[in-house]
Amino acid sequence: MNVAAYDANLQGLDSLEGVDALCLFVGEDDRPLPGSAGYVDWRLCGALSRVLQSGFFVGARGDSLLLPTDGRFPVPRIFVIGLGRRKGLDAASLGEALANAAQVLARAKVEAVALEIPGSGTLDEATQASSLNDKFVPAFKGGRKVAVLADKELARRLPGRKG
Repeated sequence: MNVAAYDANLQGLDSLEGVDALCLFVGEDDRPLPGSAGYVDWRLCGALSRVLQSGFFVGARGDSLLLPTDGRFPVPRIFVIGLGRRKGLDAASLGEALANAAQVLARAKVEAVALEIPGSGTLDEATQASSLNDKFVPAFKGGRKVAVLADKELARRLPGRKG
């Protein structure tokens, strides 16, 4: 499987290529939305925030949401996966969230995906990279490409990295 790294910012999101979905992770206590979720929400004129405010999706473990990009990103659809409380994120709950995301994406027949691995600032890069490799990659059936939105340190640790 090709694992590519992109900067975790709007420029990185805009430069995504060869992926048919973007996967974001949102915690119940993520207000305002951090990282890529915040950038995506801004570009979608607050669409994700409105869904959160309505209570339709709250970011609880096991929650999932599908949003169209309406041409505002180079991917057609965005999958949002609930993390539970981000403040309680540890290696086990990260692995659980990544495995859940892979299953959701597989059911949707996603061939190639971009995602930002949760845990920046809380979990070390080695834990994030090993969770991607041990929990997400084996369960992701698309298998063609995984583009990771990451800082330079995490990008350096990605398994099978190309690009």
